[in-house]
Amino acid sequence: MEQCLLVLIVTPSVENAVVDWLLERDDIKGFSSMTISGHGTSVHSLTAAEQVAGRRRQVMFHLHLSEATANQLIEDVRQAFSGSGMHYWLMPLLTVGRID
Repeated sequence: MEQCLLVLIVTPSVENAVVDWLLERDDIKGFSSMTISGHGTSVHSLTAAEQVAGRRRQVMFHLHLSEATANQLIEDVRQAFSGSGMHYWLMPLLTVGRID
């Protein structure tokens, strides 16, 4: 796996801190973020309003990186955001390009 997609899922309470942290890094050329709804069982208990709605607001970040950079970023995230409940996954990218 040479090129990959790192996905980070964070709570809204740390969204701005994560954005600032990513923007300060020299090894990150850019990223995308979006508000999502999380459904299902969670390590953290849902508020009463979230239980009624059946979802929790979360923020998803997508980062296209080399595998080495992604693995280093995961380790750095562990240190910088320990205890935040952040969830992540890493996926290989079969092809990457730009349509001009």
